[in-house]
Amino acid sequence: MVRIKMRCEDKYRELYEKDPEAVAFCPYRIAPLGAHIDHQNGAINGFAIEKGIYIAYGIKDSGICEIRSLNFPKRAQFHVNSIPKEKVGDWADHCRAAAKVLGEKYPLKNGISAVIEGTIPIGGLSSSAAVIIAFMSALARVNGITLGDWETILTAQRAENEYVGVNCGKLDQSCEVLCRKDQLLYLDCKDDTYESIPWTGKPFTFAIFFSGVQRSLAYSDYNLRQDECKAAAYDLLAYAGMPYGKFKGTVLRDVPREVFETYKNRLPFPFYRRANHFFTEFERAQKGRELWKAGDIEAYGRLVFESGDSSIHNYECGCPELIKLYEIMTVTDGIYGGRFSGAGFKGCCMALVDPAKAEDVIASVSEKYLAAFPEHKGIYMATLCSSADGVDLRGANKER
Repeated sequence: MVRIKMRCEDKYRELYEKDPEAVAFCPYRIAPLGAHIDHQNGAINGFAIEKGIYIAYGIKDSGICEIRSLNFPKRAQFHVNSIPKEKVGDWADHCRAAAKVLGEKYPLKNGISAVIEGTIPIGGLSSSAAVIIAFMSALARVNGITLGDWETILTAQRAENEYVGVNCGKLDQSCEVLCRKDQLLYLDCKDDTYESIPWTGKPFTFAIFFSGVQRSLAYSDYNLRQDECKAAAYDLLAYAGMPYGKFKGTVLRDVPREVFETYKNRLPFPFYRRANHFFTEFERAQKGRELWKAGDIEAYGRLVFESGDSSIHNYECGCPELIKLYEIMTVTDGIYGGRFSGAGFKGCCMALVDPAKAEDVIASVSEKYLAAFPEHKGIYMATLCSSADGVDLRGANKER
């Protein structure tokens, strides 16, 4: 990856009057298919993108972590061996979470002085997972710890589940670690088998449309939707007379599709909708893998639009702004397919775009969206980007 000087490096020099010892980077991710089913042991299609989280840092042998963000106010400070048991409720909880779970696995002696920078607005691109992974990789490096891919994925997921309080699956972390440039990641979240599939079709690019809406998933209906999925699975297994264990460990992947078809009308309507999204989205993720191999961007894009529709009507996520962006994308020439990027309660929409029409797409979507939500002018943004490699745990933290 070509090193680009970031603002966080300049801020670090200003604050500490020296160069940072290294810069950690973790990319954001987008997932065209497999939305909301990773936590139910479904399957996903994903990419890492060239935008992400940078952390300019230096070692502190006192064990103190002193962190500033270019995206949020106030400095955060804590000792690697004295982290609050409960989250504080600010932007640095993700750094505390990373340090806490890493410290439970390895002895930590050194802390870091750090400046964090996100390259595009927060929301919908798994910035929380990217902060955790980037910070964890920096803290591991200064403590002489070498992390493997799956160790990073599962440790970062645990940090978000147990400390931050978001019951996410492993979609975000897996994309940010395992993805390779110009290849689609297909991951089965039940057994963690995956493949990277090269693209052989016509050119495309990604467009990201940031709505201007930001809200923490820990305070949205994100966790409630997961409970509804588990309740649907629990009910279906009981109706079918199949064995089931504790509610916490029950997921829809445990339920055969024929069991859902037989007993779906007995489910409370919200539970039926969540289960219907799971089974149809799982099929879209599987079909998407084959269409990607075939190089059929038009058919693949139609699946992405179908995924967005199911997220709105079956999974029932999405705020008015994101739903409007989705609706605009469905009628915009040059967009093969698009949907919410992430949980859908805030943030961004993503689209697969014909490069020859990309600038017209950006202009058309922006004009229509801001006509509907003029209050977001100055906050809303649209950008084009390409795929990228996942975080380089062995080389991304190179010294200058």
